[in-house]
Amino acid sequence: MATDGRPAGAGALRLLGANRPFRLLWSARAVSFLGDSLGLVALMLHVAETTGQALAVAMLLLAGDFAPALLGPLTGTVADRLDRRRVMVACELVQGALVVAIALWLPPLPLLLVLVGLRAVAGQVFQPASRAAVPAVVPQRDLERANAAVGVATNGGEALGPLVAALLLPALEVRGVLLVDAASFLVSAALLGLLPALAGAGRGPGPRPSFLADAAGGLRYLRGQAVVRVVALGYFAVVACTGIDDVALVFLATGTFGAGEAAVGLLLAAVGIGLLAGYALLARAGGGRASHRGTIPAAAGLLLAGFAVSSAGNLLTGLAWAVAAAFAVQAVRGLGIAAMDVAATTLVQRIVPPDLQGRVFGSLYGGIGVAAALAYLLGGLLLDRTTPRVAFVAAGTAGLLATGATAVALRRAVHRS
Repeated sequence: MATDGRPAGAGALRLLGANRPFRLLWSARAVSFLGDSLGLVALMLHVAETTGQALAVAMLLLAGDFAPALLGPLTGTVADRLDRRRVMVACELVQGALVVAIALWLPPLPLLLVLVGLRAVAGQVFQPASRAAVPAVVPQRDLERANAAVGVATNGGEALGPLVAALLLPALEVRGVLLVDAASFLVSAALLGLLPALAGAGRGPGPRPSFLADAAGGLRYLRGQAVVRVVALGYFAVVACTGIDDVALVFLATGTFGAGEAAVGLLLAAVGIGLLAGYALLARAGGGRASHRGTIPAAAGLLLAGFAVSSAGNLLTGLAWAVAAAFAVQAVRGLGIAAMDVAATTLVQRIVPPDLQGRVFGSLYGGIGVAAALAYLLGGLLLDRTTPRVAFVAAGTAGLLATGATAVALRRAVHRS
């Protein structure tokens, strides 16, 4: 565990300035996510223009998110068995090579979905390795602040990506933008290569368990550790209940409010703005006592507050009387989502042994990806049978009920542990 003499109240900027390994990791994440975002825009436009089918675009998104999420317990195992720096570098290089192949070939949709799915699997391996790497380069007291700073980098990259793509597409076209995306992976890999070695699990005495045995061990730990289990199940439930907003906002803006496409873009951007603001606030104010036990209840409280704000944001969106009101509550909802992510990540980093963090992160965020896909499907069915207002109120109410249940279970789990 990294330690230094900095005061516990040091801000995220000071942390970045004073901690070179964390600065390298932060910069690599920012560059990679910026490339991911502009590359996704280029692919969505390419698929839409070549097929003319909204279903094809939806399949592209599912290939990039849902299918790899199912492999979470396995992808996290890679991060625990190998040096995490090498895992991250290899994943970035593999993703860059696959994006180059896509850019040069621009294959038919079925093959494109396969290549996108393979790239997403490499990204799914990268994520738990990068989250588990943070405690190795940042002191315990600065974990919450560091996780929030990473959130600023990744979500800032995702927010800037579409704008950069809009500037580059007229000049470079789809192939050129995809090659820029590939270059971002190479830059990220070069930055990560400068990190010190970040070993995963040690071998220990006796023969090393098989890969599948290690994956099963991670699931057993997740099932047996009460606090982490409640966090994972609560996160899954809240996302499954409230993840409807990406789909429902389109119909709320165009149908309920009678507004145009600009209003759709404005409402979809609101959560992103709230996310950036939330991560920035937590990066500035986050942090806790160096005591392991003293920080667990604080992080649990932040998690529950995030669940509640996120769920209430959807409920109030269903009651909004105009686009401006819906924008405001969706922006506040973004604050809640940032709190959820930072709190859950910090809890895992503080509770779970380092040699198990990759597997726990893989299972946790893989489950969240599955929950989001479930929310899209259930939300679509609900929207077809009701109205956007009813769907938002129902989603928000269900999310608040899930938050209450999680609060009761988490209080008991924290007390026992």
